[in-house]
Parts: sequence; structure tokens; C-alpha cells
Amino acid sequence: MKHLPSLKNLFYLVNLHQEQNFNRAAKMCHVSQSTLSSGIQNLEEQLGHQLIERDHKSFIFTAIGEEVVQRSRKLLTDVDDLVELVKHQGEPMTGDIRLGCIPTIAPFLLSKVVKHCQSTYPDLTLLLKEDTTERLLDALGKGELDLLLLALPVDTSGFHSMKVGIDPFKLVVHEELTDVIHEPLDYDSLPDESIFLLQAEHCITGHAVSACQLANSAKVNPFAATSLHTLVQMVNSKLGTTFLPQMAIDAGILNDTELKVMQPPGEAPYREIGLVWRQTSSRILTFRTLGLAIQNILEQSDIK
Repeated sequence: MKHLPSLKNLFYLVNLHQEQNFNRAAKMCHVSQSTLSSGIQNLEEQLGHQLIERDHKSFIFTAIGEEVVQRSRKLLTDVDDLVELVKHQGEPMTGDIRLGCIPTIAPFLLSKVVKHCQSTYPDLTLLLKEDTTERLLDALGKGELDLLLLALPVDTSGFHSMKVGIDPFKLVVHEELTDVIHEPLDYDSLPDESIFLLQAEHCITGHAVSACQLANSAKVNPFAATSLHTLVQMVNSKLGTTFLPQMAIDAGILNDTELKVMQPPGEAPYREIGLVWRQTSSRILTFRTLGLAIQNILEQSDIK
């Protein structure tokens, strides 16, 4: 058998690419800077190609170095999955799951999921990360996360997904405005720039606009909020209206406000909630079992 490069040296290379700094990469790998540097030099000797161009103060990855980094990420992820497969053989609901979730779901659902796992699967630990859909999918592809809880549809090409429920959209208005905003609602009756939405990086904006059939962009206020709680405060100040997911309403986001819930135009607009994981993952049974548990939690919360 050929003398293959060590996984340890590939790990050093991937972390250096991520940190773009030898000192920080060494700390991430829990080794000295000289050990990390020597490991990468050894890797270059084994492969017979320069992976990094160095001078006294900086470095850049060569074209082949970039390719080796990308393939090393996948290789290291596959090795982790292999270890997890053997480790949890016959015991799928044990060990750690690095779960990523978007901000428009996490505050309203994750605590219930964690409590359920603690009581039903005491040997399973959820390690949580909250971020935008785009960044979570990137982390999943790099092997930094195992599983994502997202709002669908999103581009999940290259991943497996499992629908666990749907989350209806509602329109919320200040109760003092209900005299001028009647059901069934007609968007044309609303003032221009009276609908507040989240920043575009939050997928719920696109989902709400599409599901609620909001085609007239003149009705959307140019201010873009960073959270659903900010949207609630804007509407509670009588500045306009917004769309909220039923999940957030059920969790009490409208408590201590003077807001009223209304049905948006369209046939019961909603977003889908789903789990997403890598096609190469060995923990499919774990993820599907967790998905069924989340499905039950959503159904018990009256989200179908």
C-alpha cells in the first residue's frame, strides 16, 4: 500500500485554511505552531506538491492546495461519520448531534426539542447553533454540523431532507387599526410602505412574500428588521403590519402587546419545517427518529 498522508496533517491543513493564521489554527488543533507547520510541510512532501506559498509575513494557498483542502474536508467528514456509525451501532439515539437552526425557528421550538430529548433519549446530546440558512448549509457541507432544522423550501441539492410539519403565516396589526383593515384582507387597501419584513438573509421573508401572495413591492417598507421581535415592536408602535409564523405566535411573541392576528390573503399560506443532513451521513436512523419526535411536538402545538 502506498504511504498515505495522515488524517492529522490533513486536519492541520483544513484548520489553517479556515483560520488563515498559523497561531489560531494551532490553537484550534491543540498543538504548537511549529507542530502544525511541520505537519503541513510533511504533507507537502508526501503529496509531492506545494500547498502553501509562504514568505516571512504571509502565505497563500496554491490552486492545488485549495483543491486538497476541499477534498480533505469531505474526507475528514466521512471519517467522522464512519466513527459515529461504529460507535452508535445498535444505539442510534446516543452520542452528540451538532444541530443548526435558523433564528425564526430556534427561540420557539428548540427548547421543546431539547426537553423531549433529555427525557426520552437521555444518552443523546444536542449541541445547538443558531444562524442563517445560507451559513448553516455551508457549515453542514463542511462537516461542522450534523443536522439542520430549517424552513423549506430552500436549495438542499446534495443533502437529504425530511419534512416534519408546516407553520402557517398570519398577519398582525395593531388593534386600533382594525377599523381600517378588514377581513378578508386586500393588500391594495394597505398604505404604501406599511408592511415590515426581516432582512433578506432571513429566508422567512421570501417564504412569507411568496406564500402570502404579496406581489406589490410598493407596500413593503424599506426598513428591514433583524428579528421577529423587532417586527412586533414596529407593528405595536402602529407603524404598519407584518407577517408572523404561527409557531412564534403560539410561543407568546404577542404577549403584552396590542396586536391582533388576521388571516392573510391566499389559501392558508404557510412555510414547511424540515430537517436536512448530508447524503453521506451514517446516522439516518437517528435523524429520522428525531424528525418524528419534532413532528409530534409540532402537532401537539397545533402546527400541522
